[in-house]
Amino acid sequence: MIRRHPLAEQAAEELLRRIGSGEWALGAKLPGETTLAAQLGVGRSTIREAVRELAGRRVLESRQGAGVFVIGHQAAEDWDQVLRRADITDVLEGRIAIETEAARLAASRRTPADLKSFRYTLKDRLDASEKSPDDWYVEADLAFHRALVTAAHNTVLAELFDAFVPRIRNTMLDMLKLDDQHRHRHDQAAHVAIADAVRDRDPELAAARCREHLTAVRSTVA
Repeated sequence: MIRRHPLAEQAAEELLRRIGSGEWALGAKLPGETTLAAQLGVGRSTIREAVRELAGRRVLESRQGAGVFVIGHQAAEDWDQVLRRADITDVLEGRIAIETEAARLAASRRTPADLKSFRYTLKDRLDASEKSPDDWYVEADLAFHRALVTAAHNTVLAELFDAFVPRIRNTMLDMLKLDDQHRHRHDQAAHVAIADAVRDRDPELAAARCREHLTAVRSTVA
């Protein structure tokens, strides 16, 4: 019997457990909403929500007029779960892929407003690196990197970066705790060099400097 909240999430996990135990084989049709609701002790609306969740995780499939069928035994991990488990190196490698290309595009597409954003974020980052707590410094650093990706004027790269932000933030805080030499706080010149290459409209140099910077950061935790 399901008693604790959130009900739909718990109902989804119970259905997943029963599928994993072999109660319903691959391709099998689930009982109707009324039957499942009675078995789990929840309302039909909760069952519908649980089915939608498992459909999104590619375990169930709703077929109009036919019912709900099992299409997988294990739930696909969502993007947030993958990112939360990724270690520091994985995140940095992802950043290299996203931000290197963003720097290349930014050098061709940057606007005067983008350059102004670089000036402000670089100043804030420098100030934060000298006297702010770790969490303030991390936000200042992220603001510069977000400005770089924004200057690429590519919505997909921007969305990828934003999806990474929670994990990047946690990764940076972890790195700062491990960095007893405070190397990350002292790499302002690398950020200025990236901004300069973008300002000078040199795509290859901007990409190279961005890759060099993030590779150097990765080497401190490898």
